[in-house]
Amino acid sequence: MKSILFGVNTTQMELFQDVAKPLVNDLIHCKNGLLFTYGVTGSGKTFTMTGSPGEGGLLPRSLDMLFNSIGPFQAKRYVFKPDDKNGMEIQSQVDALLERQKRDSQQSVPKTPSSRQKADPEFADMISPEEACKSESVDEDCCFSVFVSYIEIYNNYIYDLLEDAPFDPIRPKWLDGGTPIRNKEFTPPQSKVLREDQNHNMYVAGCTEVEVKSTEEAFEIFWKGQKKRRIANTQLNRESSRSHSVFTVKLVQAPLDADGDHILQDKNQVNVSQLCLVDLAGSERTSRTRAEGSRLREQIYLCVMVPYRDSKVTHLFKNYFDGEGKVRMIVCVNPNADDYEESLVMRFAEMTQEVEVARPVDRAIYSLPAGRRHKNQAFKDELSRRLAERGGPVNPGILAEIIVLPALPPCELVDPTDDQMLPRLIEVLERRQHIRQMMKEQFNQTANTLQSMLQQFNSQLGAKETFLHDQQSKLNEKDKVILNQRTEIERLEKKSKTLEYKIDILQKTTGMYEQDKRSLQQELESREQRLQRELAERRRMEQRMQGVVTDTKLKWEKECERRVNAKQLELQNKLWVKDEKLKQLKAIVTESSSAPAERQEKPERPSRERDRNHAQKRSASPSPLPTVPPVHPMHRRSHSAGGEKWVDHKPSSNLDLDTVMQPIIPNSIKVSTPNEKALSKCHKYVLRHQELASDGEIETKLIKGNVFKTRGGGQAVQFTDIETLKQECPMAPRYTTRKWHHKVLKLNIC
Repeated sequence: MKSILFGVNTTQMELFQDVAKPLVNDLIHCKNGLLFTYGVTGSGKTFTMTGSPGEGGLLPRSLDMLFNSIGPFQAKRYVFKPDDKNGMEIQSQVDALLERQKRDSQQSVPKTPSSRQKADPEFADMISPEEACKSESVDEDCCFSVFVSYIEIYNNYIYDLLEDAPFDPIRPKWLDGGTPIRNKEFTPPQSKVLREDQNHNMYVAGCTEVEVKSTEEAFEIFWKGQKKRRIANTQLNRESSRSHSVFTVKLVQAPLDADGDHILQDKNQVNVSQLCLVDLAGSERTSRTRAEGSRLREQIYLCVMVPYRDSKVTHLFKNYFDGEGKVRMIVCVNPNADDYEESLVMRFAEMTQEVEVARPVDRAIYSLPAGRRHKNQAFKDELSRRLAERGGPVNPGILAEIIVLPALPPCELVDPTDDQMLPRLIEVLERRQHIRQMMKEQFNQTANTLQSMLQQFNSQLGAKETFLHDQQSKLNEKDKVILNQRTEIERLEKKSKTLEYKIDILQKTTGMYEQDKRSLQQELESREQRLQRELAERRRMEQRMQGVVTDTKLKWEKECERRVNAKQLELQNKLWVKDEKLKQLKAIVTESSSAPAERQEKPERPSRERDRNHAQKRSASPSPLPTVPPVHPMHRRSHSAGGEKWVDHKPSSNLDLDTVMQPIIPNSIKVSTPNEKALSKCHKYVLRHQELASDGEIETKLIKGNVFKTRGGGQAVQFTDIETLKQECPMAPRYTTRKWHHKVLKLNIC
């Protein structure tokens, strides 16, 4: 496929010559064509297709060229008749005449010129006589008829713009906003369906096809449907087309018979070709039109990518895309800078150049000799001329039955010995006399026959008048019965329509309920599947967590065992250190027993100095361990809350914890360092010791002991118990703790 770029100064005539004229030529030569305009709103699609006064568009120019070409070869009205299956039937001359009389009687009331709106442009002002064109290669041995139809595709529904929808008082129509339309003049048409004919061509079932005989009549039909198109005010265009419109021009042609006088009564020889002129709706984005409500729903149907088999537009023209006819696309571009992004439709036009379709092979319509119409017309003209010479015109219907008398030979006798002229003249005269006698006999016979037929007709006419009188009386009675039956039928029809309306509502309600049921069933199935997946995932998670718990348990058991071993080793080291200290104390005590011998060798000092030294030695030397009551490994905290006084030793390095439970010891003297004065006034001693536990928490130990006097006059403390206070986070993992019994330590303070 090739592409042509037209500038802003291109005229409608130039565009028609390059784009639409070849399609009209193909239409006359039994080939289909498709021409559609594509682009954003306001880019000139409708103007290119329709035009304006003085600048006719592609559609009026195509109609003008078609009727200029086939004008003298058109068949009479109703000779061709649609068969409602995308085909055409041929009626005889008598049936066509009866059909014309019937239609003329139905349309007896003429339309007044005021019925047309003043805003409609006149066709005569759209195309000048200088721009009129025609096809020179028209088959003169065929008769032609033109049928037009006009549809629109709105929200993927097909509507017939030429249909006169009757007003139904039982079932009113509804607008997009939900308001019922009660006015008969504004009743919208019903949606149509697409069907496929026996030749696998797509067509709109039940679509109105109007036979037209002139360009003005066809264009008037076009404007009649144009008034019903759906337009709306958007941000980009005050009268934006909200639907795709398809104006179809169908050309029917059939050959003349061998005499060139009448149409050949053979349906197989009838050929139908059509030219579709499509004005697509705007392809802009919703954000630029600021559409909302029903306009937004229209824009969704116009711009959404509908599948090929579900889109009415592509489904209607699928035969063209399969190669059955030529396709021409006009991409309209708005030079406005705001439409730059929307003008990217040129990429789509560029891709269409790569499309290739297979064209079908043309077939011959008939095999009769050419020039039949011309020969028949020449014969009629010659007969008319001869009859005019003999005395005036004769009815053309009986021209074929006239017998021409043979011409007389030359009657001049030059040679007396000529013996051929007289016999020839006698023979011609005898032939003429014989023909005259035959004509006279035929005339008399025909006159007698007509007279007898007239008499018979008069007698039959009298009998028929009597019969008709009787039948008229019976007919009047039947009319009364029919009138009563018609009234009853109308009542039943109204009742039937009411019931149909109720059935329609119930069917729609049932459909809604069924759809809700299907959606709920699908949701239930999806939830059950999701629940099964969650249960399976939970079981897998439980198995995984059990494995993790088992691994963690083994890990912490090993860690606890390691910590216990480390603690045991630490305590053993402490006990060893304490044993070493006790050994040192024992050595000191052993050395102090040999001190009196040394004192005997020294001279005596004054009594005051001797007493002071004695006191210092006595306080420095450790006293033997007194006998103390056995320490109970378990006791209650309430023992520290008795009447005994305590020395509460709290080092300055300890931290104050913001816990609710705090160790409170009544009757206590709080000190930061132990001294002899505080120990002499109390019976009990407690040391607050803080350290960091293995889990990172602060652990407070209350080391308790009894205070007693030593033999040297000092104060000694014997540790009897250790209480552990630990702060734990409730979210942290808990581990099994073990209680350890510590050995009783002894602290001498002098």
